[in-house]
Amino acid sequence: MLCNPRNLNFYLMLAADGLCFALALTLSYLLRFDFNLSNFYGAQLLGLLKYVLPLKLGVFLALGLYRGMWRYTSLVDFWKLTEAVVLASALFVALVAFRFGFMGFSRSVLAMDALLCLMSTAGVRLSIRTIYARTAAWSSARRNPQRPARRILVIGAGNLGERLVREIALTPELNYDVVGFLDDDPAKRGRSLHGREVLGGVDDLERVIEDKGVEELCIAVSSASAEQMRRIVEACKASGLPHRILPATSELLEGRVALTLRPVDYLDLLGRTEVALDEGGIARMLKGRVVLVTGCGGSIGSELCRQVARFKPARLVLVDVSEYNLYAIAGELSSELGFADLACVLGSVADLGLMCRVMAEHKPAFVLHAAAYKHVPMLEENPWSAVTNNIFGTRAVMQAAVENGVERFVLVSTDKAVRPTSVMGASKRVTERLMACFTKAGSPTRFMAVRFGNVVGSSGSVVPLFQRQIERGGPVTVTHPEMTRYFMSIAESCQLILQAGAMSRGGEIFVLEMGEPVRIVDMARDLIRLSGKEPGVDVDIVFTGLRPGEKIFEELITEGEGVVRTEHEKIMVLGGTLGADPSDLACALDAALAELAAAAEAQDGPAIRALLARLVPEYSRPDGDVAQ
Repeated sequence: MLCNPRNLNFYLMLAADGLCFALALTLSYLLRFDFNLSNFYGAQLLGLLKYVLPLKLGVFLALGLYRGMWRYTSLVDFWKLTEAVVLASALFVALVAFRFGFMGFSRSVLAMDALLCLMSTAGVRLSIRTIYARTAAWSSARRNPQRPARRILVIGAGNLGERLVREIALTPELNYDVVGFLDDDPAKRGRSLHGREVLGGVDDLERVIEDKGVEELCIAVSSASAEQMRRIVEACKASGLPHRILPATSELLEGRVALTLRPVDYLDLLGRTEVALDEGGIARMLKGRVVLVTGCGGSIGSELCRQVARFKPARLVLVDVSEYNLYAIAGELSSELGFADLACVLGSVADLGLMCRVMAEHKPAFVLHAAAYKHVPMLEENPWSAVTNNIFGTRAVMQAAVENGVERFVLVSTDKAVRPTSVMGASKRVTERLMACFTKAGSPTRFMAVRFGNVVGSSGSVVPLFQRQIERGGPVTVTHPEMTRYFMSIAESCQLILQAGAMSRGGEIFVLEMGEPVRIVDMARDLIRLSGKEPGVDVDIVFTGLRPGEKIFEELITEGEGVVRTEHEKIMVLGGTLGADPSDLACALDAALAELAAAAEAQDGPAIRALLARLVPEYSRPDGDVAQ
């Protein structure tokens, strides 16, 4: 067994700690008695050693201190070591009190022994890490003797910046030399992190590049507003140096990205504030339960599946009308995420019989309803599809949920349901009122809706369209120079949907904090610059005019609703009675929905719009005329 290097390291560490324990106790006696031990105390020291060594080694073994890899010693290991030393020293003091009653023993010796024991064992472990780091650096230098290290400047002297510099120090083969940091926090100016000084703020970028001979820039900012991030990226671009960004800690921990620098993308310009989740509450809602996701293959639905899988549900029931989308997300969940307990349902949510059969078979406790048609101009041309899928599909899923005892039902809604000017928005507003109707009917199922704006990178969103247009050399087409939209990332929106689901008491319409609205033309300019080109010079921007159903400004609440803050900073809830319409219009839908079903079956667009106007009085065209 001693031939095994792993076992050899274990015995070496055991011997090193035993030596530390013996030296700590010996030095405690010597310090207490000014290095002049009498025969009495010398014999006492030797007598105690036979208790100290097995006792402390036993505690270290019991607490698993020899399972670590000490070349990667961290603060977590230090605190674990501290706990072991405190426990071992307390047991040692208890032994002396019980065995000898403290008669003839110096209490200061016992106190110094604990302190010296911690210092010596920690010193051994820190020395191991230092030796490995120095050896790795020396080996890397020998392998690449002619390759000078690339000098990089890190923007951000916070957690991400510290992590990046530490990883560079531990991975010499990267061959980077961090010359320092930039940070706009005045309290950090002139201070150092891992031996690298904070050389100024972002405004000092040009000066620092010249003074330090910087060759590359790295953005490592864990939390910044959209305006701050845009300013940083613009400064980096103006420098003419290569610049990359380190993903946020949440992305690393969730496995969405690897620990690597990547090019800046548009999501970074929206701001990088990480979402704080009540993971315990979400886990209690999902772990070991059956969860059903409709529209599972879409942008929101597929990310919801990924997020839910993290919390280890008993089974995921995937529902989608697209064969390929269903196949793709099922394959990703099973092969890439290792979640195999899946049930795949290929069919339409508007099929009430199918929805009832699926829920009766799988008995889901939680339903996430993300199935909806959302492309505004396309649904203006095909309003019957919006009615069939968005309204009657939602009603079918809700009805099946009630009949089969689903505990929680989350409806994914949209800001386009607020004072809608499109068939799509009006259809989603009807679904919110359907939710209120089911809630008022006294169903034990907790219904809730989550309303938010546009999601960057989702299918049909403007960002992929702009990127394709830029790749072709332009022009980039924008409908109106003043058009604004709210944006957030797919991952953030799905995390907040789950958080809202865990917070709900039933009947609420939650509104996600979307930040400041973004002008679409500014987004186009940012994307052109991120691609290394100049708007109006390399790529033109052309205004094409509003399309059917579009409006210039989107809103998250309608007149008279109001919002109330929740315990989560990014989630609000509509004021009023459970977010329902005060006129009780939501509970008088049946007759109008019967007429709407007949109009949809006949594919009668004008009739559909007229009926939607009855159901949603605030539904109007962008010019202000009520839909006819």
